[in-house]
Amino acid sequence: MARQNASDLAHRLAHQAEAVCRHYLSNGQRQGNYWQVGDVRNTKGRSMFVRLKDSPKGRAGKWTDAATGEHGDLLDVIRESLGLIDFADVADEARIFLSLPHTKPEPAAPRQGVAPAPSGSAEAARRLFAMSQSIAGTVVETYLRRRGITLLHGTGNLRFHPRCYYKPDDGPTETWPAMIAAVTDLTGKITGAHRTWLAPDGSDKAPIDTPRKAMGDLLGAAVRIGVPGSVMAAGEGVETMLSLRQVLPDMAMAPALSAAHLAAILFPPNLRRLYIVSDDDPAGDGARDMLIERAKAEGIEAIPLSPAFGDFNEDLRRLGINALRAGVRVQLAPEDVARFMSLAA
Repeated sequence: MARQNASDLAHRLAHQAEAVCRHYLSNGQRQGNYWQVGDVRNTKGRSMFVRLKDSPKGRAGKWTDAATGEHGDLLDVIRESLGLIDFADVADEARIFLSLPHTKPEPAAPRQGVAPAPSGSAEAARRLFAMSQSIAGTVVETYLRRRGITLLHGTGNLRFHPRCYYKPDDGPTETWPAMIAAVTDLTGKITGAHRTWLAPDGSDKAPIDTPRKAMGDLLGAAVRIGVPGSVMAAGEGVETMLSLRQVLPDMAMAPALSAAHLAAILFPPNLRRLYIVSDDDPAGDGARDMLIERAKAEGIEAIPLSPAFGDFNEDLRRLGINALRAGVRVQLAPEDVARFMSLAA
């Protein structure tokens, strides 16, 4: 039955071969009766050819990579361009593209040599991050800039996924563009990922019930932005910490993604001063107080940083960067004003 379903889906996709290529192989272009691109993973280049119309040489949808000898059909294009593992996910994606009614596919055997990663696991998080791309020039960059965040150096732990799965509590699986944040331990190993689903134009978060979700092993870990030294700042949200970084561009930031995980964040071995950025709510207050106690027990000076409004992104957007800088400056240790604010003064 799975083979029959695959054949039917491939046949239907072949009738829309050019549309499939434009969607999943967007870095390519049409050349006569072929779509030309770098490879099946949507790399820029010209070595892979997808046949767009039936001809005596073969059927529409069939492709060959002249550089590697790889070949396949449009289901393979969907699988490889999105980094999917299971046929069930490939079939779901094909049905979404074709606007077919959602049906429950039969379980399929994993590809030889690649074990499926348990949903929500650290391994699934690592695979999701690996199949994502730089945020430069994407809707992630648009989204952040619309929130006043323009200094994006050292944000390699943030990536863009063009069609990240979102599973609502009821209803079929949806796909939305997403900001993918790698959650790492103190050694830099990815233990989890955080997804922020976005509107297609990057104007805001996606209009879904839960536009933010984390996966993997998060306890003690964080999204690390910049290289921590003797001084760093830790807080809850990615946008909150990136907003603070607009006025402290050389200070390492560690978004922990929630108040509970902020309270449990692990300290780098050379840390001597920790700025704690908590949201202005009871959960944030509790996380701040617990983290202060833990830091003091380790001989680390802990200094809370408080926003004027709910968080520092709200401060940045409502008050502007000059007011944000002034509000943060008076809360820093004097030596850190000279060290971290000299370039932002």
